Amino acid sequence: MVIEVGYARAWDPEARSPWWPIPVEEARERDAAGLPYVVVYRTAGREAPLEVRLVSWRDHFAGLWVYDAQGRRTYDLDMRLLDDPARLLRRCTVGWSYTGPEMAEFDDSCPRVTVELFPDGRGRRTEEPSGIHGSARSTVPRVPDSERWLDRPAFGEWPLLSAEVHGLTEPPAFAIAEVTEPAAFAIAEAAGDDDGPAPATCWRPPRAARPGPVGELFRPGVRVTDGYHPEMTVVEPRRIGTLRVPSGLLAVSGPDIDDGDGPHLTVPVPPGEYALEEARARHTYHCEWEGKQVTRADATAVRVLVSDIPAATWEMARRPDDDPRLLPENGIFGFDTDGATGCFGDAGAWEPLLALFERGLIQADPDLEPDAYEDIDDSMYLLRTRDRASGGELVAFATTGDGTYPVWVGRSEAGEVVGVVVPVAGMPELLPES
Repeated sequence: MVIEVGYARAWDPEARSPWWPIPVEEARERDAAGLPYVVVYRTAGREAPLEVRLVSWRDHFAGLWVYDAQGRRTYDLDMRLLDDPARLLRRCTVGWSYTGPEMAEFDDSCPRVTVELFPDGRGRRTEEPSGIHGSARSTVPRVPDSERWLDRPAFGEWPLLSAEVHGLTEPPAFAIAEVTEPAAFAIAEAAGDDDGPAPATCWRPPRAARPGPVGELFRPGVRVTDGYHPEMTVVEPRRIGTLRVPSGLLAVSGPDIDDGDGPHLTVPVPPGEYALEEARARHTYHCEWEGKQVTRADATAVRVLVSDIPAATWEMARRPDDDPRLLPENGIFGFDTDGATGCFGDAGAWEPLLALFERGLIQADPDLEPDAYEDIDDSMYLLRTRDRASGGELVAFATTGDGTYPVWVGRSEAGEVVGVVVPVAGMPELLPES
């Protein structure tokens, strides 16, 4: 069987077609430069491709989509290029088992199996026999290094990894597809405007989550939407006391998950006492219970205000061993909670502060000294604990659920930390100014 191999700058999964076809020489140049490109494998008499390879070495990524005869993706392979340039980590695979030719691509009820692997030997296999809304079973996959890693082929020497899936028992012959460049692309190249972005429907290399409008959540008058409420207006942030951090190391963590290795995240700050604030956004809605329009303000984020200097940049806080090259699209690092609770605290007194938290909130110890434990009313902030020996404090706050929450660190033009923010209900989107 002859397999036609075509190259393009991008692939549109909605149209199932390449965007900006390119000759093999240009694809080779893009590969050497680390720029994104795709490889499309087709066979005569079949409308859908056999597989599409997605490459962007500058993003440490190579991927593969396998298609069935109905044009549905049945397999997604996510590979990452880490420290060894000669091999790729099989970071994540997802396989869909469609129950019939009429089932839509990625239907919620489609059975699927997901396998996640990490370079240190960890991993997780999740089976969802009834789709994403049914029961799920997670196990630890036993994958040897020979299957966890794939030798990185040279350009043009990639095998057809889906050959067995498509029933090819003999090695296929490959033929380079002729490039028919649309007139619009030829005009753009002639004008020197050939590096413009691909349409929004095209594949893009996976990127970590962006900070979004973190600073605007604390700026009164800004209009946002959380996706549920069409329009919300940021109001003056509420100031809920202060936090003492005499050690100069701010902890941001889930106090309900103690792995014995300290707080989840730490951020160096000058030793001192800092304001705690709660961002809020006002919105109006029809309350069925009261039978009328009601206006209320909901909390969107909490922060430790280190300085009044505006943040010039925002970055995601992470641990020393958190590798952004392993993150999926919009992936995050952050702190974990099983009790819808996070906290800011002094990392230098973490263990005694956490012990006071457990005694006060979880055990309801009546013998706690009044200056060691304090409840906070009518706020996302719940309680404060104080360590007498160091003067360090811990303040817990509510989130809107369990899971992982990103922590955004704002820095001034000089690179100094000016604020640490935790969105407690996702990141709203900005609306155009009135």
